[in-house]
Amino acid sequence: MTVLAGVDAGASHTEALIGTTSLAELARVRGAPGNLGAGDVRDAAQAIATTVAKASQKANARDPIEVLVVGAAGTRLDTDRQALQSALLDLSPAKEVVVTSDALVALESAFPEKPGILLIAGTGSIAHARDASGNLWRVGGFGSRFGDEGSGYALGRAAVGAAIAGHEGRGPETRLTRAVLDAVGVESMDQFPAWAQDHEASLVAQLAITACQVADGGDEVAGALVAEAARALADHVIALLPRFPSDAEVLVALWGGLIGSDTPVRQRLLAELATRVPNVCVTDVEVDPAFGALRMAAKKFGLK
Repeated sequence: MTVLAGVDAGASHTEALIGTTSLAELARVRGAPGNLGAGDVRDAAQAIATTVAKASQKANARDPIEVLVVGAAGTRLDTDRQALQSALLDLSPAKEVVVTSDALVALESAFPEKPGILLIAGTGSIAHARDASGNLWRVGGFGSRFGDEGSGYALGRAAVGAAIAGHEGRGPETRLTRAVLDAVGVESMDQFPAWAQDHEASLVAQLAITACQVADGGDEVAGALVAEAARALADHVIALLPRFPSDAEVLVALWGGLIGSDTPVRQRLLAELATRVPNVCVTDVEVDPAFGALRMAAKKFGLK
């Protein structure tokens, strides 16, 4: 039996899926983070290879893996993908290894055979599209320092800014001030700089949850920040619409912790899209990046 593997290597965990050329799932295992955002390329490759080996063992796969496709966070540059691919080949988890981005395997999962847009908003933000000719397009994904508009990081950072401004009297009073302090575990704003010195993007992004909770409670400042995040995410989708016929209905899938479930940002985003681009249809298609990677592996094997 020909065995293939698909991997979603993210900042929180790595998920490996073992399957067949007909996309039958044999085993699925989660392991340590395999993204390039934290640590050495060799560390990421080892985490991925270990997770693949565990999944292969769980599947009782006796034959070697023919094709492994890895969608890895932090591999926006060709050099990053090539480095990870080379490190994986040294570890020999499969006869052939292909490394691409986590966003592209997610797009393959959402829209494998038809055009559409996948909008992702978690810690960061990015939108990928496949047009009717199969061409791939991207908007966003430039990272927290210069981009990621509408992301969890952007909303969390805005919430901190509003909390500080409200505390100092430079902005309107808001319940975000107390909520942010409680969320990071400090008693007063005088203690906040010490926490901020050691913060990571993922920790700031978690404050987006705080902003959403305060907005749900009726706080106008938090509500305005949520609305701005939704507008920024809608802009990602709108920027990709010229890639589709003007009279066509465009399918859009939403994925990521900020918009993947019934959050205030998702609710406002749906309203933004309905108002600004009525030809967009948001679909509830399941997004499974590991399965998208497996599907890409099956396509790659079929071309041999």
